[in-house]
Amino acid sequence: MNINLRPAVKEDCIRIMELVRELAKYEKAPNEVTVTLDHFVQSGFGSNPVWWAFVAEVDGVIQGFALYYIRYSTWRGQRLYLEDFYVRDEMRGKGLGKLLFEQIISEARERGLNGVQWQVLEWNEPAINFYKKYNAVFDGEWYNCAISVA
Repeated sequence: MNINLRPAVKEDCIRIMELVRELAKYEKAPNEVTVTLDHFVQSGFGSNPVWWAFVAEVDGVIQGFALYYIRYSTWRGQRLYLEDFYVRDEMRGKGLGKLLFEQIISEARERGLNGVQWQVLEWNEPAINFYKKYNAVFDGEWYNCAISVA
């Protein structure tokens, strides 16, 4: 198995969106992905990108990705926010997730950020156990909130 970890490029967007839809299905929310491919591409590779990603290829096919952006906390300063982190089911347990997650940690350090944040569903035991290996802190005190303005 030949694994290649690299920054995502514009041409990867179609495949990343396929994996985003797989992730949504895994998270029991298959109809929640409403972003268009054009908006996704523009947001990552337009004149003012707001997200970046790393992809994990196995034998030339993207099998996982980690998409992030920079957020600002008035309490902690700039932090890397890991928006989506996904490895296809049949590729789990082969080290792709470890490579991607450690690349995210390295990226945060290289950018001079003071931490990495993300969310995990409370029922996703495999992911929770994975994050525990990195001594992640789980905060059960805060609720996620959102509104749509479109």
